[in-house]
Amino acid sequence: MLKHGDSLKKETVFERFGGKGELQITHFLNVDEFNGKGRLFAKNVLLPGASLGLHEHVGDFETYVILSGEGLLNDNGEQKAVKPGDVIITCSGEKHAIENTGNQNLEFLALVIFD
Repeated sequence: MLKHGDSLKKETVFERFGGKGELQITHFLNVDEFNGKGRLFAKNVLLPGASLGLHEHVGDFETYVILSGEGLLNDNGEQKAVKPGDVIITCSGEKHAIENTGNQNLEFLALVIFD
């Protein structure tokens, strides 16, 4: 199967999980394509100053791969700087948030798989 980039579902979400500003999402897979094993595989773009609010994962885990930009990760209450090449893993029962602290877009892949 081939999906051309111009056919992928794109959406813009504001104040996701109580965060700030705009999040742009490009979905690589739709829910049906996970065969019950996950719910998200996407490229996320946080504009400068935008953030995803603190949220907990229950029954799933999420992995981020930072592609470009810089930000600040809240990893279960601990603040950590992130940059391109960094991989963030949030297991079931853990919480995380991320904020774009730079002056360029913060781009990252996000994958959510069920436990």
